[in-house]
Amino acid sequence: MSEISQAGGTLGAGDRNRSLTYIFGLMLLVGFGSPAAGLVDVPITFFLKNKLHLPAHEVANFRLVAAIPLYVGFLFGFARDRWDILGRKDRGMMMVFASVCAAAYAGFAFVPVSYPMLMAAVALSAVAWSFARAAEQGLASMAGQQLAVTGWMSVIWSMAASVPYLGAYLIGGALSQALEGRTAEQAARTLFLVAAGVMGAMALYSAWKPKFLYSHLKAEAHADRPLQDLARLFRHWPVYPALAVWFLWSFAPGSGTALQFHMQNTLHASDTQWGAWNAIFAAAFIPTYLVYGALCRRFTARTLLFWGTAVGIPQMVPLYFIHSVDQAMWAAAVIGLTGGVASAAYIDLLMRSAPKALQGTIMMTAGSLYWVAIRFGDVLGTRLYEQAGGFGACVIAITVVYALIVPVLLTVPRSLIATREGEVLPLEEPALEVGAQETLHA
Repeated sequence: MSEISQAGGTLGAGDRNRSLTYIFGLMLLVGFGSPAAGLVDVPITFFLKNKLHLPAHEVANFRLVAAIPLYVGFLFGFARDRWDILGRKDRGMMMVFASVCAAAYAGFAFVPVSYPMLMAAVALSAVAWSFARAAEQGLASMAGQQLAVTGWMSVIWSMAASVPYLGAYLIGGALSQALEGRTAEQAARTLFLVAAGVMGAMALYSAWKPKFLYSHLKAEAHADRPLQDLARLFRHWPVYPALAVWFLWSFAPGSGTALQFHMQNTLHASDTQWGAWNAIFAAAFIPTYLVYGALCRRFTARTLLFWGTAVGIPQMVPLYFIHSVDQAMWAAAVIGLTGGVASAAYIDLLMRSAPKALQGTIMMTAGSLYWVAIRFGDVLGTRLYEQAGGFGACVIAITVVYALIVPVLLTVPRSLIATREGEVLPLEEPALEVGAQETLHA
């Protein structure tokens, strides 16, 4: 597949690869800057556990409440689909709100550390971060649809999520251990200033408007009235099974706080070893993400969805049999490798299912469901861990939830997933394309 013919011109392989690389850079920066999954999250968890001595369920409850802005991510996505900040659409939104998020992080770096301060820092920075995230996700999804590269876009999306996760646990776990002798204020100042620098870098990066991407994209109009857009969204059936699959895949009770307490209290892993486990887990996804990138050009999305799900259902079962930290590290690699194809396939499905001019809403709705699933699954997992026989109950619960994905996939419209990478997608309402972004946005 050397060329893809588009309404905005012919997209050569070079422009396609450069466009994917550019968006990958945006995704990396917004990932590292996340208040809930980036560099800030892991050390805060360690602070709550090691310095405030909170039990598992209270740490889970903190993360549940602090993530409230993330549960309503669809609102930020809908704002992205309708706003045109500074006349630069997605670029303007990223420039403004990445700057606001950086300023918020910098401000909290000089506030005395306490439970309420940490809660406010995570929740308030999440609001500004979510606006920047909505623009990045909307741009990526729109480009994936218009350039017929949803398969590879899902690969770089998945990799861009894994790398910050990997880095956050490696850096965060080691930093938490290194800062044990320092005051909480010193540790917090370092972490928040680093996060401020990351979001500041995103603001600068998003100011760049590369022609190799924007000259091939068409702006997509929306209805004059918000209620008309919402009505169009609610009538668009393909989004429902796609979002349901994503929710089930994200809802893994026990894979967060319960696993951390199991590793550290039962297997006696250190903070650094817990960080290393998560880093191995995240890194192990990457090879099978790349496998999906190769397979999506040869097989239809439907084939990859079902085979990826079949391999992914027993993903967490190896955790049932671990009895040492060394065994846990090997299990992390196996778990990551078995989940990569499914994760990439589900993101591909989300992009394919999004109606035009509402990509931001759909992708941020998926983000909302992810955080709802993660945080409530975390609470359920800690209850199973503490009250239902330990971590084995969590493994069983996760496997049952993953198995429920199969019947949901059967409801996905066949035409939506009948194409390979590079083949034109059966998108609805082509009249919504109204002009080249290169000429519309400064």
